[in-house]
Amino acid sequence: MSTFNRLTKVFNSSVKIPIDDSSKLILMSDCHRGDNSWADDFAHNSNIMYTALNHYFNNGFTYIEIGDGDELWENRRFSIIRRTHSHIFNLMRKFYLRNRLYMIWGNHDIVKKRKSFVEKNLYFYYDDQKARQEPLFENIKVHEGLILEYKKTGDNIFLVHGHQGDLLNDYLWWFTRFLVRYVWRPLELYFGFNDPTSPAKNFKRKRSTEKRILEWVEAKQQMLIAGHTHRPTLPDIDQPLYFNDGSCVHPRGITGLEIKNGKITLVKWSIKSNDDGILFVGREIISGPTKLEAYFDL
Repeated sequence: MSTFNRLTKVFNSSVKIPIDDSSKLILMSDCHRGDNSWADDFAHNSNIMYTALNHYFNNGFTYIEIGDGDELWENRRFSIIRRTHSHIFNLMRKFYLRNRLYMIWGNHDIVKKRKSFVEKNLYFYYDDQKARQEPLFENIKVHEGLILEYKKTGDNIFLVHGHQGDLLNDYLWWFTRFLVRYVWRPLELYFGFNDPTSPAKNFKRKRSTEKRILEWVEAKQQMLIAGHTHRPTLPDIDQPLYFNDGSCVHPRGITGLEIKNGKITLVKWSIKSNDDGILFVGREIISGPTKLEAYFDL
């Protein structure tokens, strides 16, 4: 099945979440949370991510993670990832307890599409100090896609990871996972090789993936927000309605898309310094804010 047909199928089966101009959402993806080894691309940004999420939690945002939250190709056990980045998961649980957390699975955490995996790994975790199971995201459902229904105009915003229809990352994901886990991860650890199967690390694959998604967006005239390629994108209002929230594994920060007051903004969080040389985590706007209805009025 082609990317076009796969995206259409996911769109038609996605749960709708109504939003309006009072809604506050932060969309992020591609955290690739790992085991804190040299191959854990998220580790160097974990404190930046915690600061950003804490800001969004305290300011009433809903957190939507658009796939590849956890690096489950390189790592076999989710329990190690949760233990390594427990401060992140504890904060995510605070979002969840207030009905402000949604998860979408991507190719690197595609096992989350299995209810059995989610029940075993995400519902509860083992607390070493208490020596017992503790709740994490009880009864959570991890989606392949979601639709934000903007009540002001009646238009839809489609959220999907963006790997759909790709031979290596969708249909043959189990084979590509084998290569990543047992071939490319050791090469990355010891020799600095980049994984050629990843659109995020391969320019030609990145462009090819985006081209296929753009074909669907233009044919359907449908606003779509994805991750996967790690290339943050907020289009001008006269461009195709393809958005990308970037990733949380950029060398010097994390990116995301904020939706607030009926506007969408591409932002970056990174470590900065003031005039006294004191380091702090700060937010900056990359692009926007742009009114959502400006895209829908075209």
